[in-house]
Amino acid sequence: MSEKAVLVTGGAGYIGSHTVIELLNTDQKVVVIDNLTNSSYEAIRRIETITEKKVIFYKVDILDKKALLEVFQRHEIWAVIHFAGLKAVGESSKIPLDYYYNNISGTISLLQAMKESNVNNIVFSSSATVYGDPTVIPIPETLPTGSTNPYGRTKQFIEHIIRDLCTAEGNWNAALLRYFNPAGAHPSGILGENPLGVPNNLMPFLAQVAIGKRECLSVFGNDYDTPDGTCIRDYINVVDLAKGHLAALNKMKDDPGCVEYNLGTGHGNTVLEMIHAFSKAVGHELPYKIVERRPGDVRNLTANPTKANKELHWKAEVGLDETCASLWNWQTKNLNGLEDCPGEAPAETIISYM
Repeated sequence: MSEKAVLVTGGAGYIGSHTVIELLNTDQKVVVIDNLTNSSYEAIRRIETITEKKVIFYKVDILDKKALLEVFQRHEIWAVIHFAGLKAVGESSKIPLDYYYNNISGTISLLQAMKESNVNNIVFSSSATVYGDPTVIPIPETLPTGSTNPYGRTKQFIEHIIRDLCTAEGNWNAALLRYFNPAGAHPSGILGENPLGVPNNLMPFLAQVAIGKRECLSVFGNDYDTPDGTCIRDYINVVDLAKGHLAALNKMKDDPGCVEYNLGTGHGNTVLEMIHAFSKAVGHELPYKIVERRPGDVRNLTANPTKANKELHWKAEVGLDETCASLWNWQTKNLNGLEDCPGEAPAETIISYM
């Protein structure tokens, strides 16, 4: 019998690609699928450069259940790490139907394909946005969920769907990973966040300001009840986050049922603190301006990661200065991210029935 594999959906994306690296570095067999809508096949090539291993990749849309089933038929899969989905808070408020259709329907399609293929272990890429505007800081997993934006609600609804499936079937295991704000890049400088168009997140936007690609950072509101009036977030290094997925995957072997974990550092920083921290890595202060609040933003999202620390034997280890330095290293070595590289997948990797 051939070695069983882990299927990674959205494996060419920012967090997915870093997780694939960690999986390959621990000698696990990995199959990656991605529709490359908001990612690039160049990320797969970079993974191969870093790990010196060949990546099994298919260009597949998770809404295409027939294509998913073909992947499951070609490989013996024992677990799925599910990243694929639209992911911008601000954008989700402008095109909510796209988010509900892509994220929720796509996940249902994936779960159906898993069930038909007798694969019942899943690690789901959830989000701290499921907590909405939390009443307790730092946030424990026991806090009721209730997101303030369509993106967060898709994550919340998917959590319910997976939880209901685990309850109904009895033999399913799921880790719902509510992670906070990913930041930084691979220490090699070969791979990092590659936003297409205008970045939706603070750190990649700030990096583009630093190289002169964008004039100035817009800070959405300075009238929050925080030390400097700007929002507080828990910024976790992307490599630490990737390792958290491996720890959750290992937990599946204990048949835990459906479990939720916060993946964060347990320490929050304001937007202005992050600007100053990244400016330190760059070597000079970066320009910003205060603008109106953004719909869906909340005051403070800081994790209580104690449960993950204890049960997964995982802890965020990379500090803020090192995270900022890794982002700056990536950005200076890749001024246009992966835009200058051909991002099309080879024709033989494409499976589509849509």
